[in-house]
Amino acid sequence: MNLLHAYVSGRVQGVYFRGWTRGHAQRLGLHGWVRNLRDGRVEVLASGPDNALRELQELLYEGPALSRVDGVEIVAMADEEQPTHGFSIAPTV
Repeated sequence: MNLLHAYVSGRVQGVYFRGWTRGHAQRLGLHGWVRNLRDGRVEVLASGPDNALRELQELLYEGPALSRVDGVEIVAMADEEQPTHGFSIAPTV
């Protein structure tokens, strides 16, 4: 299992980005969460098989129909912080 930790910028809040991301993550069998950030970005943390994480990462560049993705920043994160159950929408921070 590997980890994807990403920050998505653009018009990504108020356009169903979190629900859309959760739906794709659940379909791909990933664990983790997605949340809005007060600075207007969306943060995604997902764990699972490499091929599923790659597909989710590619999808993040597209976003749902009403969104406009300006960038996706992938960041490294320690393995011990990997989520292991389900995929949820977390509270805004």
